[in-house]
Amino acid sequence: MSSEMTVSFPGGKKVTAHYDGFEIATDQGVDSGGEGTAPEPFDFFLASLATCAGYYVLKFCEGRGISTEGIFLHQSWERNENKKLVRIAIRIQVPSGFPAKYHKALVRAADTCAVKKTLADPPQITTETVVNS
Repeated sequence: MSSEMTVSFPGGKKVTAHYDGFEIATDQGVDSGGEGTAPEPFDFFLASLATCAGYYVLKFCEGRGISTEGIFLHQSWERNENKKLVRIAIRIQVPSGFPAKYHKALVRAADTCAVKKTLADPPQITTETVVNS
């Protein structure tokens, strides 16, 4: 199965991905020469992990008739002295009335996130230049 995405360069430090009828706009921060008009590409990477985990938390709750009101995911990360990402932590905050018997199961549900699984077993990534004909 193959899917495709096209990337264009609308100006400045902006880079836009076009996928399935959506445009995913990125920009660099002002400190990196951009205008700061959109998240940086790496921000989308981090957001994809958090929102993917959130989706599985949502599915878990829906499957058990549990309201998601008062449930939040908080994601934090650490970088080393070379600015390499070395740790990502996701905390699932639940309200006091959330059934304690589901706490560990909720973590297991979040851990089924496809983004996390991809990071754990990364795909081969290739890059090449081709000449337009």
